Amino acid sequence: MICLGIESTAHSFSISIVSDKNKKVLSNIINAYKTKTGGLIPSKLAEHHVEVLDITLRKALTKTGISIKDVDLIAFSQGPGLGHTLRIGAGLARSLSLLLNKPLIGVNHCIAHLEIGRFLTRAKDPVLLYVSGANTQVIAYEAGKYRVFGETLDIGAGNFLDSFARELDLGFPGGPRIEALAKMSRKYIKLPYSVKGMDISLGGLSTNLKQKIKSKKYSKNDLCFSVQETVFAMLVEVAERAMAHTDKNELLLGGGVACNKRLQEMCEIMTKERRAKTFVLPNEFLVDNAAMIAVTGLEMFKAGMRTSIKDANIRPYERTDDVDVRWR
Repeated sequence: MICLGIESTAHSFSISIVSDKNKKVLSNIINAYKTKTGGLIPSKLAEHHVEVLDITLRKALTKTGISIKDVDLIAFSQGPGLGHTLRIGAGLARSLSLLLNKPLIGVNHCIAHLEIGRFLTRAKDPVLLYVSGANTQVIAYEAGKYRVFGETLDIGAGNFLDSFARELDLGFPGGPRIEALAKMSRKYIKLPYSVKGMDISLGGLSTNLKQKIKSKKYSKNDLCFSVQETVFAMLVEVAERAMAHTDKNELLLGGGVACNKRLQEMCEIMTKERRAKTFVLPNEFLVDNAAMIAVTGLEMFKAGMRTSIKDANIRPYERTDDVDVRWR
């Protein structure tokens, strides 16, 4: 079976074609919105997605060498995400489903990050440390659902890093630029560290950093290094606590922030000490991408799940643990 996946929850518009035969991602085209300064404006993101929609679809099909008529299933990111951008993907999905007379599946974006890890790695039942822009969650499968064992109480780690990068005039996305500057320092500046059980809080740290930047007493390199060491230590701590709580020995990384090599290194150290294993996907499958939507759509379809046209609306605030997981 061949599934065409559509991802449009935030700054990336992506289309992927996945075959369940031998677990193959045939194409995974990502068009990401970027800026040299400033952040994201939802209406501008929607305009970007509309502009790149046609070329992204064409590239995804051309790379596979198949016709759109060969697609058996349409899957799309239904939520959570930005309403402005989710509508673009959902609209395309409904149109293709009607035009091709193909079944439709709405997919939860957060769960899709875990499912593609199970699809492309040897991880069987991992704890997912999911760290992206708006989402920072520790997710694992328990008692028929994907449960959120820990999360941010205020700001997503990716949005926090992007906001910090804007304060330093680094542009968007901020994560890669912060990582580059952090490599140029080994001087740690003491910063607020806020872990509450299996949850983290970044609001106080954000305020503290703004004050430090305004004081002009600290170099950008030192601040970037200190931010990474502090935030990543918080993430690794809550991930380890969730692994202990669920008695699982696999940690899967997901989300754009998980591309950071220092975070990967810290997770590897932790899991090695626990005699567990860390699974890290290639970057194109860590960031928002349509392959993960297609993979999850295939799993849901095989379990008998369908989304009617009238129910193919967007769900910007859908929780991970709201989803009925029938495929496991």
